[in-house]
Amino acid sequence: MPELAQHPPGAASVARFSFDRRDFLKSLGGGILVLCASGGTLPAQESGSRGAHVWGDHDLPENLSAWLHIAPDGTITAFTGKVEVGQNIRTSLTQAVADELRCSPGAVTLIMGDTSRTPFDMGTFGSRTTPTMAPILRKMASTARETLIDAAAKTWSVDPKSLTVANAHVTNPASGKAVSFGDLAMRIDWMKTIAKEDCITPASDWQVAGRSVPKVNAREIVTGKHRYSSDHKLAGMLFGRVLRPPSFGAKLLAVDTSAAARMPDVTVVRDQDFVGVAAADELTAQKAIERISAKWQEQPQISSHELFSYIKTNATESQSGRGGSDTRGSVEHGLKAAFKTLNSTYTVAYIAHTPLEPRAAVAQWNNGKLTVWTGTQRPFGVRTELADAFGISESETCVIMPDTGSAYGGKHTGECAIEAARLAKGAGKPVKLIWTREEEFTWAYFRPAGVIEVTSGVAENGALTAWEFHNYLSGPSGLETPYEVANQTVQFHPVKSPLREGSYRGLAATANHFARESHMDELASAVGIDPLAFRLTNLKNPRIRAVLQAATDRFGWSKRKPTPNHGFGLACGTEKGGYVACCAEISIDANRQVHIERVVEAWECGAIVNPEHLKNQVEGAIVMGIGGALFEAIDFSNGHILNPRLSKYRVPRFSDVPKVEVILIDRKD
Repeated sequence: MPELAQHPPGAASVARFSFDRRDFLKSLGGGILVLCASGGTLPAQESGSRGAHVWGDHDLPENLSAWLHIAPDGTITAFTGKVEVGQNIRTSLTQAVADELRCSPGAVTLIMGDTSRTPFDMGTFGSRTTPTMAPILRKMASTARETLIDAAAKTWSVDPKSLTVANAHVTNPASGKAVSFGDLAMRIDWMKTIAKEDCITPASDWQVAGRSVPKVNAREIVTGKHRYSSDHKLAGMLFGRVLRPPSFGAKLLAVDTSAAARMPDVTVVRDQDFVGVAAADELTAQKAIERISAKWQEQPQISSHELFSYIKTNATESQSGRGGSDTRGSVEHGLKAAFKTLNSTYTVAYIAHTPLEPRAAVAQWNNGKLTVWTGTQRPFGVRTELADAFGISESETCVIMPDTGSAYGGKHTGECAIEAARLAKGAGKPVKLIWTREEEFTWAYFRPAGVIEVTSGVAENGALTAWEFHNYLSGPSGLETPYEVANQTVQFHPVKSPLREGSYRGLAATANHFARESHMDELASAVGIDPLAFRLTNLKNPRIRAVLQAATDRFGWSKRKPTPNHGFGLACGTEKGGYVACCAEISIDANRQVHIERVVEAWECGAIVNPEHLKNQVEGAIVMGIGGALFEAIDFSNGHILNPRLSKYRVPRFSDVPKVEVILIDRKD
């Protein structure tokens, strides 16, 4: 599937997950363990495998001593396998725990993405943290709250309903007595505590969540105190570099490492086709890798200008099932009944994730056990990859994920961690490996390219009569149309990608919404109906209609009229329970360059956890959308990336950012 990265030869599969309950039962040090049971499974949004569960084949574990820790001094520590890559879930999940425990966010410390300390989690992808992890932590924290209340009520021989909770204390308003969480926790047999289903605070009663709480570690990030993966240091640590082939799929025929091996304080590591060096500093490591002479056998491959014809020529049968293929009514009959019909083809290029922090890992071996600090969205998946790569058990492998400088779906795989571990094993010392920007552009995976073909029919009054939508390669996310049309066929056609591909922010919805909304504009023009009125004619979903109306009202859609070289556009859609509508104002200068002047975007995703940080996410999505719309595209030829650096690969700059207005619709229901 395009949403999961294809793997380079020799890389461990990322589709395999494992679970070891011992991870949940390891000691958390002094204090009291709160144990909660959460039964059943939760559905996951796709990151390649549609219909899978968030925890793979595993039900949510019972008696989860890793979920919450209350120390005698009242300090609260919560644990999750989710990771922070800039989307600010460290803050939003902290808000969830604090909300249920009726304490301030500052009283809660959240430990994330450490396979030796946190519960198993398949990964941070598919926009699943808020809908799946937040409810789990809320259930855990609310059960702890009610258990603490019951313990205090028993001590004071009063009705639990007469007690209040605030500031990590349980209080009896009638007597004025109060007892701390830490004191109460030591009196409770938490091993028998079972999660309660009916004590989670409804969104309408949130006190901590629902507010613009500042980012938990904002001061550390702003002042540079925060340590990212690339900042991590260990005593005696060396720096690594890896010999890369000249093109994709090139086979190593011969290699001469003697010149590098003669360099002082340089260790050359060879493991079959893997060749790398470790040195005391990055410059020496780079010089050493440049002194290695290698002979490669390259394979002829296609280039960018052949991409879209290649995609259509190499398409396979459409996938059946959810998100892959759907047919209702008869498209043929719908086209015959149409006042106007339209055929259009849309293409999307490969796009790089371009994270601010390239892949980085620090690996350390100690008595046969491996620990790796690395920026990844899937610590437990990378743990499996490492264990497979080195033939060790997962109990002998630990992956720790420091908060990392962005990912956008681009850091699912553990190749950098495996490379650092190979170098550390060969050198006998800890090794840090940071990919260069060129390596990040070349050897990471890309947002899939694609070809999308749409055939449609529309009645004279603007009602859709037929809709046929074929996506080739880019993926099935957001494939189905939100518009009402009785006769429709939507299909996703897999294609063997010429470049390595994988998840990207929004998955394939970025491509499918682009094609669908472009086509809706073309249909509106064909029947002479205003694009807004045309959409509303074919939309019944009240949540999409609400964001569409909010965006167009703020934009002043009915009052704006295009002039030569100055125009307006709108689009709307839904994916993963989110509803969005956007209006844009553009101009075209004398050199035929497009400039985006203003964007108004309305967004509704249910109950809002943190308005300010949600606004930041929407603004970031708009900026990334500008890049994909105007200039981002990977240029490649015969197995070589031709624009593997920021001087050649254009991403949005401050000068490209228009006036942005964000409308957040809070649906606490």
